[in-house]
Amino acid sequence: MLEVLQDGSRAAARQLERLAARGESAAGIEPDVRKIIEAVRRGGDRALIRLTAKYDGVRLTRRCLFVTESEIDAAAREVPAATRRALERAHARLVRFHRKQVEHGFELREDGVRTGMRITPLAHVGVYVPGGTAAYPSSVLMNVVPARVAGVDEITVTTPPSTAGVRAEVLLAARIAGATRVLRAGGAQAVAALAYGTESVARVDKIVGPGNVWVATAKRLVFGTVDIDMIAGPSEVLVVADATANPRFVAADMLAQAEHDAQAAAICITTSRRTAAGVVRALDQQLAELGRRAVAKRSLQRYGTVLVVDSLARAIEVANEIAPEHLELFVRGARRLLPMVRNAGAVFLGQYTTEPLGDYAAGPNHVLPTGGSARFSSPLGVYDFVKRTSIIEVTRRGFERLAPTVERLARSEGLEGHALAVARRRADGGF
Repeated sequence: MLEVLQDGSRAAARQLERLAARGESAAGIEPDVRKIIEAVRRGGDRALIRLTAKYDGVRLTRRCLFVTESEIDAAAREVPAATRRALERAHARLVRFHRKQVEHGFELREDGVRTGMRITPLAHVGVYVPGGTAAYPSSVLMNVVPARVAGVDEITVTTPPSTAGVRAEVLLAARIAGATRVLRAGGAQAVAALAYGTESVARVDKIVGPGNVWVATAKRLVFGTVDIDMIAGPSEVLVVADATANPRFVAADMLAQAEHDAQAAAICITTSRRTAAGVVRALDQQLAELGRRAVAKRSLQRYGTVLVVDSLARAIEVANEIAPEHLELFVRGARRLLPMVRNAGAVFLGQYTTEPLGDYAAGPNHVLPTGGSARFSSPLGVYDFVKRTSIIEVTRRGFERLAPTVERLARSEGLEGHALAVARRRADGGF
């Protein structure tokens, strides 16, 4: 049973420090990840095939690196009709939401100077989808939809193979979302193949999608060669609750996060000792009914937290310090607290807005900043799959107006060549 902590106590301070420091260290595996990346960069398909056999126990050939259309057809027939309909409904909601994020270029004309911003989609994106014994069709939708809405032409989904093949739900989700192809590869070797290309795998411009510490480390190491979305860490939920909150709902949402990973964090901050006690009791009761209770129990033992504070203002202050991936406000008049929230990946307002709705079908993206990075980063969106290019066009009249300013500033910085590029045009009196 979790201990109810009082804000300001030493125990509470220690637990908040543990929460801030949690996560898997990559220091021990980074040399191995570098070797895998280099092997694929130099060895191409042969290295990718060899490493897939080594780490996934699946022997591939060049001809079967990619899932065929006939295999996807067969997978689509295998998925139950109800699951297909659920994927299609979730896809439709995601598309509607993400279309609102589409950016449009602009143009500004002023005194002979014409400037603007051009928005161009990336040409080719790689989407990493965790696989093996699990199926994550929701991850396919969340990563492919914003790329497709942005106008990306080529989208390669890559997922670790198993001896049973790629899960049918993943393949169907890839088709529904509009992925171009599905690669049978996972781990650091898949990241390397996408970043550098092989004989069969085309190099991409950006790699997105969650993965384990090996995948996250590989993404960090190839950044610069390609762009990446973020370094995903363990998942987290923070529930702010008052005396009106249903403790059973709070506990259920904490467990929904705890079952992800032993490193996941499930936190409740409440102004009510009665609510706190009810949450602890409900956690014990519901944990016994959970299929993944072993994982959830380890998560709660390490990072499960029930903290009592003296005001909702203090609760939001602590939440802003933690900057959680998911922030649930289970309080009366939850929307009034929204202006106080500065740091959160996604905010869920009201007791019926359970975080799993956001994971699957509400519309906003479930790829969110973790580990406190919500202080400076945003959810995955259409804006992550475009480039912004500045456009400048200056007439003779505009040049005459801008030249003195530019020449003066260039000389103030000691860049005589910059100043002369302007001055020579002024001296010539023409172009």
